[in-house]
Amino acid sequence: MATRRGPRFKECRRLGVNVCGHPKAMNRANAPAFKKKHKISEYGLQLIEKQKIKAYYGILERQLRRYYALALKKEGKTGEELIRMLETRLDNIVYRAGFASSIRMARQMVTHRHFTVNGKKINIPSFEVPVGSEICLVEKDRKNPQFKKCFLELNKAPLEYIQRNEESFSAKLVSYPERKKIPVEINDQLVVEFYSK
Repeated sequence: MATRRGPRFKECRRLGVNVCGHPKAMNRANAPAFKKKHKISEYGLQLIEKQKIKAYYGILERQLRRYYALALKKEGKTGEELIRMLETRLDNIVYRAGFASSIRMARQMVTHRHFTVNGKKINIPSFEVPVGSEICLVEKDRKNPQFKKCFLELNKAPLEYIQRNEESFSAKLVSYPERKKIPVEINDQLVVEFYSK
């Protein structure tokens, strides 16, 4: 299974956004060495937005193209539908719910079978979580100090479309996420323009 293994902080500085969610990722972003000295073309802006999506969700080009093709078939705006589909991936829901401190950690936890979706063990990071589904940390992993710390102490402000239950170490996708409430700094339209050429 192919995964993204490049340097995360360097990628954040290049894209100008903290796509990995680490508090120290942008510490050197304003250093003179990292300031852009040339004007970026229209194609360059579109490319940067596309790269942001891949970095935010930890996916590769082939996966993103597949999601874009699916988004084209939906009734809403293509860019918004693309982001919504990526947001409901199992590895992303695990990350957003606070079980993991990064999308990479969330992906690894899913592949190692640490979660159940509606009582069934799922080890596919790209699994599309249906609205109303409950994601639970398996019983034996609830005593793991790292997992407990992530879920109970390090969790950021919860999102409206994810309901957490700290007693049962579970999270529920209560609604399909609205684009304006998804915490990613991406210009969807530029991504659509990039792929529509």
